Amino acid sequence: MSAVDFAARHWYRLSALSLALVPLSLLFRLLAAMRRAGYRAGVFKSARLAVPVVVFGNLVAGGTGKTPLVIWSAELLRAHGRRPGIVLRGHGGSATAAPREVGPGDDAGLVGDEALLLAGRAGCPVWACADRAAAARALLRRHPDCDVILADDGLQHYALQRDLEIAVEDARGHGNGFMLPAGPLREPASRGVDATVVNAPPEQPPAGRAPGAVFHMQLVPQGWATPDGRAVERAELAGRRLHAVAGIGNPGRFFDTLRAMGLDPVTHVFADHHAYTASDLDFRDCDLVLMTEKDAVKCRSFGRSDLMALRVAAEPDAAFADFLLKALHGFSPA
Repeated sequence: MSAVDFAARHWYRLSALSLALVPLSLLFRLLAAMRRAGYRAGVFKSARLAVPVVVFGNLVAGGTGKTPLVIWSAELLRAHGRRPGIVLRGHGGSATAAPREVGPGDDAGLVGDEALLLAGRAGCPVWACADRAAAARALLRRHPDCDVILADDGLQHYALQRDLEIAVEDARGHGNGFMLPAGPLREPASRGVDATVVNAPPEQPPAGRAPGAVFHMQLVPQGWATPDGRAVERAELAGRRLHAVAGIGNPGRFFDTLRAMGLDPVTHVFADHHAYTASDLDFRDCDLVLMTEKDAVKCRSFGRSDLMALRVAAEPDAAFADFLLKALHGFSPA
């Protein structure tokens, strides 16, 4: 059973297995609480930076749309005269044990797919490291004009102190309400954040949310391109035999987007952050393979013209832009 199938069967409903895992879930909850208390008490070191830190993350395991929202936030801040920098773990990268600046031409196998996507889209410095505090310090040394750090997927990374916490959720909400491994929650649903951005229309409220201000966003298709960046007109997909792959946290959302666009591909689910090989994408009766940008950055070296990436952009409520700008206005770190 794939991780996606397991989540659908046991994390987003009550099942015999999820109920059987509740004792382990309670243990996980205790360990998570002790870890957080350790950082609050100073038992574990936590770094305070000279610039404000905005953390984007989620309480549940799996993808909810954080990276597009980070890109949008970086663009918003740059448009208002700020000079953001981005740090993240670089999940899936083999060269992120030490801080590393990520460039658009880097290898996803070294820096991670999300880091490479951010480097190509966000228009600001991007640094990857398992220790986000170390990545942020290295970024500030190299780019001393940076005046705000955006941390992608760092809600539980308490080694980096933060000034604003933004949880990103989707219509699935908190699933069955249990913590790992009985449910999808990394931390209790009651854990407070400054704001929650729900990746779903307002008429689709999630099943539970973290306390704090609530906004909505949607991921809006922006067009098609090959992995090397060549723009592709939608007309080029007409009448073709289509397959679609997704190695992301919530592949169903990508496939639903394709169907909403009037496309009906044969779908293939891969593990989140899957390291594709060219043979993974060799399908019978197939003219074009559709994929997310996150998947496409790992396929550049294949040199194939039959791979098409759907570019998307986050479109949050206008009120979220006001919230973020006001939260950072005149900020002076402690």
